[in-house]
Amino acid sequence: MNTQTTLSISAARKKIFQIAEEVQKPYIHYTLTEKGRPYVVIMSADEFESWQETLEVMHELPDLKKDAAQADLAVATGVYKKYKTLEEVIGGKKPELKQKRTHGLSPAPRAKSGKRPR
Repeated sequence: MNTQTTLSISAARKKIFQIAEEVQKPYIHYTLTEKGRPYVVIMSADEFESWQETLEVMHELPDLKKDAAQADLAVATGVYKKYKTLEEVIGGKKPELKQKRTHGLSPAPRAKSGKRPR
């Protein structure tokens, strides 16, 4: 535990706004203790979200490190599948693009007037 960012819950209560401001800096977090033992950690919402995303990726792709190492080796040794480039696929032709709209939006359908026909 880092003693500079470790506080008792009672001490943290007195400076909660200062702590909330400090944890907005990258890699800063506070460990709050109860009876001298770590009890809870305070970190920024952005950092917490980053941790969650990292754990999600690790869960979904458990072999990511091994797969990346295999890909690096394949590139280094030239043993990888080469795909055609876009230019090769379209034969050097430029694709035709649709005309851009001048105003960006299509006109909205007009509402019928509330007047009755005579």
